[in-house]
Amino acid sequence: MTGMLLTLVPAFSAIFAVLFVVLSINVIRARRKHKVGIGTGQNKSVERAMRVHANFAEYVPFALLLIALLELNKANSLLLIGLCSALLVGRLVHAYGVSMENERFAFRVSGMVMTFSVILIAGLANLVIVRL
Repeated sequence: MTGMLLTLVPAFSAIFAVLFVVLSINVIRARRKHKVGIGTGQNKSVERAMRVHANFAEYVPFALLLIALLELNKANSLLLIGLCSALLVGRLVHAYGVSMENERFAFRVSGMVMTFSVILIAGLANLVIVRL
């Protein structure tokens, strides 16, 4: 596949990598603070930190894969930037909402709606590109 070079997705992936490490550190901090070695220790703060991190790990790689496939197939750069940006904002909003002790559910829902929208749009756009 000479000549096929991803540029946008790797740049955004670097930002997501930093965010993933930050979320990982948040889990470590919560575990240390509440002296929890494995699992949640039935501690709500540890559970929230773990779920924010796990939810990120569950959705971001798949979304980035779909967007990378679009980039490989020469999709419009504005579409790619829009999808990556929406995914980033969605994940930040979700992480903020779920991390709060007194969760404001609107942040969690907004973040998931943005994430699901990115996955659906990227999936459908891939179908259009391959003409299925």
